[in-house]
Amino acid sequence: MSRVLHMARRNKARLRRPHFFILFAAILVILIVMFFLLPSIVVWSQEHPMNTPFPVGVDPQHKIIKENDRASVLFKDSRYLNAAVAGAPGFFEMLSNTIASTALYQLMAGAGSVPHIITINPGVRKEQVAALFGKALKWDVSTQKMFTKLPPVSTDMLTEGTIAPGDYALSDNTSVLEVQTEVRNRFDDTVLSRYTPDIQKIVPLTQGLTIASIIERETSDPEEMRVISGIIWNRIFQGMKLQMDSTLQYAKANGKGTWWPQILPKDKYIDSPYNTYQNEGLPPGPISDPSTAAVLAALNPRKTSCLFYFHDDDGVFHCSDTYEQHVAALKKYYGQGR
Repeated sequence: MSRVLHMARRNKARLRRPHFFILFAAILVILIVMFFLLPSIVVWSQEHPMNTPFPVGVDPQHKIIKENDRASVLFKDSRYLNAAVAGAPGFFEMLSNTIASTALYQLMAGAGSVPHIITINPGVRKEQVAALFGKALKWDVSTQKMFTKLPPVSTDMLTEGTIAPGDYALSDNTSVLEVQTEVRNRFDDTVLSRYTPDIQKIVPLTQGLTIASIIERETSDPEEMRVISGIIWNRIFQGMKLQMDSTLQYAKANGKGTWWPQILPKDKYIDSPYNTYQNEGLPPGPISDPSTAAVLAALNPRKTSCLFYFHDDDGVFHCSDTYEQHVAALKKYYGQGR
């Protein structure tokens, strides 16, 4: 009887060994990754311009665009743009992304023993972010709605537009409040800390984020971002209506179906403060979560004479100085002025 018990215990110990080896291998992988990544990450954090204040190349008070040389340098820096467009990762996020690509991570993730890595893309609404977190963390609908009531960053901030894109590593038992805090801290680090009081005197934070959020919905190309920013500022300076379809999409969406519905001609008469076809100036707040590239573009528009633009079916960007030129270009590509 004692021999049988001894063999049973030995067999049970053997069954536990794979878990020990998986844990040991995981720790070893993390240490190796840290060894190889740490030097480059230290250099990245010390030299990378993501940690410096945003340059500004617009003067709303005098209604002029003055292109900032530093902004032009940043927009030519592929290393900066890669981080700025997708959301700049910190050390932990870079480490998590590397580990997530390994077979070991996939094995452990299946067992629920590692954090979920949730990617928040630029240009989405807070409800979409809540759904992404909710899917990974198994939130019900009421919990997702609770998340959308984000803690205010400051007394004059709206919740939309304050979610920094990028990768978030969260465990199963992370609470809504903890996720909200992580989101707020990421926004503080990537945007708010760089949007200094001097910048806010020139372009108030809500205004800058609102323009950036529109730009983010209109294009993902950094150079086009600057031109569209120039068009938006030109229209603001001239007292024109912005007439942006993305703001109509924000006004039209009601949670039934896509959050970014197709715009129909009748939608231009929607009664909403976000309808920039009916209302002059900017909408009351951001319509999506902008990348730092879009924020940079909002503050540093390209000096242009264009007032109108569109993308053709191949995604090529076209802009015009006058409405007549705009209609002529539309007829060229679509056979009608649309």
